[in-house]
Amino acid sequence: MTLLNRAYNVAILGATGAVGTELLALLAERNFPVSQLKLLASPRSAGQTLAFRGQPIQVEAVAEGVFDDVDLVLASAGGSISKIWAPKAVAAGAIVIDNSSSFRLDPAVPLIVPEVNPEAVLQHEGIIANPNCTTILMSVAIWPLHQVQPIQRIVAATYQSASGAGARAMEELKVQAQAILDGKTPPTECFPYPLAFNLFPHNSDLDENGYCTEEMKMIQETRKIFGVPDLRVSATCVRVPVLRAHSEALNLEFKQPFEVEGARRLLANAPGIKLVEDWEQNYFPMPMDASGKDEVLVGRVRQDLSHPCGLELWLSGDQIRKGAALNAIQIAELLAFRGLIKPSRAELVH
Repeated sequence: MTLLNRAYNVAILGATGAVGTELLALLAERNFPVSQLKLLASPRSAGQTLAFRGQPIQVEAVAEGVFDDVDLVLASAGGSISKIWAPKAVAAGAIVIDNSSSFRLDPAVPLIVPEVNPEAVLQHEGIIANPNCTTILMSVAIWPLHQVQPIQRIVAATYQSASGAGARAMEELKVQAQAILDGKTPPTECFPYPLAFNLFPHNSDLDENGYCTEEMKMIQETRKIFGVPDLRVSATCVRVPVLRAHSEALNLEFKQPFEVEGARRLLANAPGIKLVEDWEQNYFPMPMDASGKDEVLVGRVRQDLSHPCGLELWLSGDQIRKGAALNAIQIAELLAFRGLIKPSRAELVH
């Protein structure tokens, strides 16, 4: 994608977190046109120094007036922070791409996966929502099939790594593993139970219907992104002792049978996907292979033996990268490419 000849004043809100540092790296890696960069976080993180394109930038505490000269905000500081500061950034003239769940189901806020619904950027009123990580990975993987033959029903089981709960959770998993190996009681601060050598249903709040918040995100967000309000979706989300990258087992039901080899060809040629299948070696997508990668690794595509119109597939994708930071940067690239970031505030590049 060739961006227009402008450079923008960009702020990362939540710059010191796992997704924030990945946003910083991706801005440089993908050569996003940044004129000035602000790194914002809580007061306790203010004063830290992070590098961008070889230059040190000091982290500032988010405060009134900090967005006055900002064109684009990449927010990944949590829902409570976004609810306070995203509207203020918009009032100051910036566009906000928010990684929290605060605005995802707001009818006035587009929820975007660029490989699926890029045209939705035209509908924004200042805030664009970045979907949940498991929703993003699933959407990228199944959209090519849905375009050929609309999906009638999705049954998903997720295997979610510690990275979904942030950098501290990843470190806690390491500490827990060592503690257990040393015969000690593993500490539990980020998670309610030990994750090392263990797994448990996702630790988000349970709804009255028996589904947890994470599962309901997958259901509701997929319907919104696909533009199918009555799409039948069920999910079971599980925390597993993996540092980084989520995996998902998906069962897809179509109205008519979907030829397996045709599905493989579609997936192999779809944007954002890498087909990984070695049937002789029983080698399919794994979190270790997906970590640090942009693509969603998809494989083990097969006929559902219990239903003539069903397909099964497996995926692994980097939760911090495509499941969060990369998707946000791709949305920013869409905005820049379409000239939707206010040019009056941007610096022309000669």
